[in-house]
Amino acid sequence: MNLPTWITVSRLLGVPLLLVLLQAPTTAQRWWAMGIFLLAAGTDWLDGYLARRLNQVTDLGKFLDPLVDKLLVLAPLLMLVELGQVPAWGVFLIVAREITISGWRVNPAMQGGKVPGANLWGKAKTVVQIAAIALLIAPLPPGWDLAAQLIFWLAVALTLASGLVYLWPQDRRRSLD
Repeated sequence: MNLPTWITVSRLLGVPLLLVLLQAPTTAQRWWAMGIFLLAAGTDWLDGYLARRLNQVTDLGKFLDPLVDKLLVLAPLLMLVELGQVPAWGVFLIVAREITISGWRVNPAMQGGKVPGANLWGKAKTVVQIAAIALLIAPLPPGWDLAAQLIFWLAVALTLASGLVYLWPQDRRRSLD
């Protein structure tokens, strides 16, 4: 395994830590969980950058990276459902999109033999999901609740929109990027 793949695996190690910290969180545990989440989310950019820069893109890395990204996002969202901070149906919409697109990506025949990469919509979705999760995990004063909820619902909307754009026929998709 090369350095970018090790970084991806290290991001995976953050998932069980998040689950433990958010099980019955104290204020301190919420701050720790938010820090671990943001650090792990930041490594997503780093491993991809290093893989391209060092010419170390591997099939294992291409498989693990999106899988770990989904686990890193879905684990805290499920804990936030358990804590009563977000509704299960909102998280279900995110899960449904992620499963659908993952299935689409592993079947290149669906795109005429080519697996499309992330587009602007997918990148925006990721940034807003990270912001929403961080705000929802953080033990902020009650005045922040509305902002965190609005960003969560924006993340849900962008998640669905990016999925639709991803599934849109290739010739129509070019005009949207």
